[in-house]
Amino acid sequence: MYKLMIVEDDPGIAEAVKLQAESWNLEVNLIQDFRKVVEEFTEVQPHLILMDIGLPFFNGYHWCSEIRKRSKVPIIFISSASDNMNIVMAMNMGADDFIAKPFDGNVLMAKVQALLRRTYDFAQASPVMEHKGAFLNIGDYSLSYGEEKLSLSKNEYKILLCLMENKGKVVSREKLMQSLWETDLFVDENTLTVNINRLRKKLDGIGLENFITTKFGVGYILE
Repeated sequence: MYKLMIVEDDPGIAEAVKLQAESWNLEVNLIQDFRKVVEEFTEVQPHLILMDIGLPFFNGYHWCSEIRKRSKVPIIFISSASDNMNIVMAMNMGADDFIAKPFDGNVLMAKVQALLRRTYDFAQASPVMEHKGAFLNIGDYSLSYGEEKLSLSKNEYKILLCLMENKGKVVSREKLMQSLWETDLFVDENTLTVNINRLRKKLDGIGLENFITTKFGVGYILE
């Protein structure tokens, strides 16, 4: 299921779009703190963002620019400020589309679905997961850190994905093994240790020492 993030300070519009999107089988997240849009984006990892221009604290252009530093996730502006200057500004800041208010909900959802298909069916862009400045690129088995980009094996990618999805929490060896091999039976635990050690060496090589912490007798954690 695709995840949609709505950055809209009008609760009536936000709730209406949320209900419409859920009827199109999208998982919807409404922004909770307009001072922490990037933090919520990083936590939610949406596949597409609907962004208003006029927002509390910082406008939509600011947040679009901040997100573009981290991700190519599709962004559609929805705004009543639909003059040519604002439309051009939105596109220059990295938006993928601009829809003027008031809009028809079905037309909006059709555009959302079309952009999701173009983006993810053809792998033109991928969302990312972030921890301590390291960005795991969802879908292309790579990790970016500073100027470095690390290619990951399938198992290394699955380990990091599982740990980032649970960052700040200890992930048991059993859960990691389940994630890697879809079973915790008939798999030598040493195989997991080998994969973890190989991944750590790669991370050390790009400056991410001690990125994965071992909790002895329990599992691993990204702190």
